[in-house]
This record gives sequence, C-alpha cells and structure tokens, in this order.
Amino acid sequence: MKREMAGPVAALCTLFLAWAPLSGQEATSLPAVLVFSPSVANQSPAGTFAMPVSALRYEPLVDIEPRNQAEAQADVTVRGDTFENTGLQVGALSIEDPQTGHYLMEVPIAPEMLGAPVVLTGAEHATETLNSTGGAIGYGWRPVRASGFVSGSVGDDGLSREEAYQAWSGCGPSHLAADADWAHSAGNGTVPFGDFHFDRAAGRVQWVTPTSQTDLFAGYQASFFGWPNLYTPFNSDETENLQTVLLAANSRVDLGQGQYAEAGAFYRRNKDDYAFSRFAPLGPVHPYQHTTREYGAAAGGRSEADGIFINYHVEETHDSLRSTSLVYGPYHSRTLEKASVVPEEEWQVDGGVLALKAGASYDKSDHDSGAFSPIAELSESWNGSGLRRIYASYAETTQMASYTALDSSPKAGLFRGNPLLGRATSRNWETGLSGSLLGWSGQAAVFYRRDDNLVDWTYTTGVFGRSANRVNVGTDGIELVARRSWSLVSVVVGYTALAKDASYLGAPVTASFYALNYARQRLTAAFNLQLTENLMLRFDNAARIQASDALRTAGGNQALESAIGLGWHPGGHRDLELSLQVDNLWNSAFQTVPSVPASRRQLSFGATYGW
Repeated sequence: MKREMAGPVAALCTLFLAWAPLSGQEATSLPAVLVFSPSVANQSPAGTFAMPVSALRYEPLVDIEPRNQAEAQADVTVRGDTFENTGLQVGALSIEDPQTGHYLMEVPIAPEMLGAPVVLTGAEHATETLNSTGGAIGYGWRPVRASGFVSGSVGDDGLSREEAYQAWSGCGPSHLAADADWAHSAGNGTVPFGDFHFDRAAGRVQWVTPTSQTDLFAGYQASFFGWPNLYTPFNSDETENLQTVLLAANSRVDLGQGQYAEAGAFYRRNKDDYAFSRFAPLGPVHPYQHTTREYGAAAGGRSEADGIFINYHVEETHDSLRSTSLVYGPYHSRTLEKASVVPEEEWQVDGGVLALKAGASYDKSDHDSGAFSPIAELSESWNGSGLRRIYASYAETTQMASYTALDSSPKAGLFRGNPLLGRATSRNWETGLSGSLLGWSGQAAVFYRRDDNLVDWTYTTGVFGRSANRVNVGTDGIELVARRSWSLVSVVVGYTALAKDASYLGAPVTASFYALNYARQRLTAAFNLQLTENLMLRFDNAARIQASDALRTAGGNQALESAIGLGWHPGGHRDLELSLQVDNLWNSAFQTVPSVPASRRQLSFGATYGW
C-alpha cells in the first residue's frame, strides 16, 4: 500500500531532497496506508498507535498472547514455544528482555523505520540469534525515503491517538537521510481498570551508499496500563508502568553474489514498576520495581572462500538487574556470548542449486561452562515457477533462564523462582518447501522440536502464586502459508497444527500458564478488497482450537478473532485517508493467557494525511 508523491515537492530533489515512496511496501491503490507486513491486512490496531508487535497480531507463523491490547503487553510465541524462548533480532543484533521475556517487544522503534518482520526458525535461527530456542522475529532497518504523515483517531472507551512522522533524504547514490516519529495514545480500556497511556519518541540518522546502509537510532517509550489478573489468577486489578530507552547502531554491506557483512551495537534500559493491586497503599519502596540494563555488539554475514561460503555470526551481550523483589537468586548480572560458523557448499544439479550447510555454534556465559550446538541443512533451489525450494535441517539452540525465574523467592510470593535453573537445550528437526501453483505462492514445513530443561510457569493447587518449573517438552508441528493477488483482491491464508507431550521435573503441576497453553490448530486469513476506486476493506481473522487449561475461566477453548477496517479517500484525494476500524469484531471473551480477561471489542475512527 504505497504512498504516491508528486507535485512541486518532487522538484526539491534538485535542492538535495529525494521524493519517493517508502520502500519495502506492497503496491496497491490506497497509498495513504503504510505496509509493515504483507501477511496481514490491518497494519495498525484500532486501540493505539502501531508498534513492532502490531504486525504480528495475525501473522500466520506467529501466535501472540496479549494482556490488555497487544501493544500494552503481548507474549510472542513461535511454533508453540513460550514467551521466554522467542528471540528478537533487529539488524545484526539480538535484543533480549533479561528480566522476564514479557517485555521482549517493548522496543521504542516506529514501524515506519523497520522492514517487514521475518520469522526465523531452524538452521537460520540457530546461526543468527542469541539466547532463544523456539524461534525469533527478525527486522531489518528500512531505507529512509523523504515522506511524512500525521495521523489521529478517536474511539469508544475514551480512546484518543495522535502520531506524526517525518523523513528527509538526500539525492545521489550516496547520501545522508534521517527520520523521526512521535506518538501518543490513551484510553479507559475495554474492561474496567484497563486504562492506558502510551508515549513514544524515536529518531534515526542513516548513511546510504550503492552497496551499504548504516543506521544510528535513539528511542524512548513510556507505557502505563492496567488490567485485572494481568499476571496472576487472584482477581486483582494490576498495573504496569514501563519506561524503555534504546540506542542502536547497525551497518550492512552487500558484497554481491549472495554475500554480505553486517555489524551493530546497542544499549537498552527497561524500567518496570508492577503493582499487584493498584489500590494498595505504596510505601517509599514499591514491592515490584525492576530495572534492567543490557548492552551488546554483534557481527555476522556470508562470505565466499575457495568456492565455499561461510555463514558466520558472533555476538556478546552484558545485562544487569536492579530490583526490590528479585533478590534471592545466584546472580544479578551476566555476560552471554555466542559464535556460529556454518560452511556451505553449492553444486549445480538438474537445473537447480544443491546446497549443504554443516557447522556449529558455541554459547557461553560467565555463569556456566557453555555448550556446542550442531547446525546442518540440505536444500535444493530452482528459479522460475513451480517448486522453488525444498530443504531438510537439524539445529540445536540453548538458553539461560531469565532473572525472574532465577531470582524470585523459591518459597513465597506471587512469583516463585528456582535458583538452580540451568541452561535449556532445544533440538529442532524440520523439512519444508516453497513455490507456486495455479497462481498461488506459498510455503510449508513439518517439524519436531525437543526442549529439555525448559522453564515454565505453573500453578499448583493450594499455592498462592505461580512457580518456575523445569519441563521436558516434545512438539510436533505443521505450518502452511499461501497467498494470491488479483486486480481487486489479495488473500493470505495460514494454518498451523501442534501437538505436545510434556514431563515436569519439579513439583506437582495442576496447570501450565505457558508451555502447555498453545493452539492445537490455528487458521488465519487476511483479505484486502478494493470495493471502489477510493474505498478499501481490510479483514484479518484467526480461528483456533486451544489446548485445554484448568486456569482458563472464560471463552472456552475455541475462538474466532477478527479485525476489520475501512479506508476511504474522500474526493479522490490520494494523500488523505479516513478510516473506520474494529478490533475483536465478534467481541470474543477467549483468554489467550489462562485467567487473563480478553480485551473486548474496540472501535475507532481515524484520519491520516501523508505527503
């Protein structure tokens, strides 16, 4: 959905300004809408401004478990893993939430600055990411193009939202560019005591040459939100107050013939003030205040030597915790390191390219002895229509536990930790293919993942709180994604099926909040329909059959969740769009996290003007 720009402003390129649409977007006839992911229809939520997590709400290969709206707090899961096992990669960097994993997507980057999210699994995930086992969400930095917009909306439950974005870009093959974003939203929430207010300010400077892109970024985000049973099943009105700072630098060089080099560094600070009861009097020291600081650097790429390609990635992060409650564990700071080297050889075979990767990664921290993990993949690729790629892979990954799991009191409190938690190991076997047939393009994969010493948060009858327990889990899965576009309609359909078997290694377990809370079957469907020349309908859907859970108190184990939006360009003004959007169209009460009430139907009216 591309923004077309013309008129006298285009002539300003002669004064060192370039005038062009944002790159990486799918072209349709509604230019005022930015495309953050081609796999979903509604690019922004009804209830707040768009964040990196927004495009994942109906992503076929990702499931999210939101508390309040997804942009307030959402656990991101890949292939049935848990929120603590999923990774986040921005450019070359693995950015973590070392405290708990719940704040993984608390990154103050405007989606206008990022490319479409990519789901990393198998050999690619094992090679390129640090300290995650199930999979990772990867974002690249979008090239800056001179453009801008202002946007605002109002809705029920006291909703208001405002955002402004502006980008500048020089001319020529090598040039300097910059962009900046400011956004605010607030509302009373769709349930009592579900109020929120969010603020974000972000800026970036970019240097571009014909073969490279370097980005320097700084961003800040403040998020306050309330929700009943936010993290506990004890009928309490809870709140979160978060402030996140992110500084990042990233540079990528295209070396030609599939070769590249990329490196970066970052600093992230996340402050978290959690209240179990928003009405309880607070003393001078809040009982659940945490600050994590994390900084790191990474380098990776693909290079050729003597006819063999070398895929490589090295990364180191250091993090620390200051907390009023997480004081019981074995340590409160750590250093994580990873190095991956995966040689790859290619052969021309029967009109295609046969490729074999075989290598290993090594993970280490200053609190354990480290682990070697093998990585292997055999694939064959073809150009043109029909079958384009088929592959089979085996990869291992490992992970150290979060501070909340390690440093919570093991005997009392709402969250009961385990200071003896060690390194978790995941082994992933998969095979898959991609290609096109009868005008459709798509991909499919079948996998089995074995997680040993996985950390799960569980509930035991008679215990007031949830406990960090070790569990061994086997997950069988299948993934299918298909897409097609006609002149007035585009469709993306996804299907996943999962089956699990689990064996807990600690205390007796009554119910699992995370490891055994998964969609046994999930079907997604995204539609973009051009109703008239100036009117577009966008329709996202996700139907699921969830594994039963003793803690789920409403909504059953089957659900249909939908979001629908109408975009209209009045009088054919292509730079102005008026919109109507509804999230949770059917007002589903399904609890994606057991015991946590669903966010109910949200309606908003908005306007976006772009230039």
